[in-house]
Amino acid sequence: MSVKRTVEPSFICGLDAAIRIMGGKWKPLILFFLQKGPQRYGELKRLVRGVSDKMLIQQLKEMELHGVISRTDYKEIPPRVDYSLTPLGQSLIKAMSPLCRWGEKNTSAIAGALSKQQAADARS
Repeated sequence: MSVKRTVEPSFICGLDAAIRIMGGKWKPLILFFLQKGPQRYGELKRLVRGVSDKMLIQQLKEMELHGVISRTDYKEIPPRVDYSLTPLGQSLIKAMSPLCRWGEKNTSAIAGALSKQQAADARS
């Protein structure tokens, strides 16, 4: 009889662990909008502009698997499902708050840097 062994992932540091859970373009935005309370799929799709259905579904499944969000299926017709933060997700949002404030404070500088990058990319 074979015994399945699970190998715990190793992390370089705490930031590495956090990024593995919330890394990517869409997960931080999903978390940001879920901090306001439970959201249905359609509302998340409207709030997270630019995300495809496939990517949003994938990100939500990963976040649920990681224990950051919970999915509530009300078993109704038409289907009604909503997503909310777990205690782990709420603690992650608290950790992200300083980064949000930094982004708000430096919006102009960030926009300028991104414009420079786009201009440089267009010349290459």
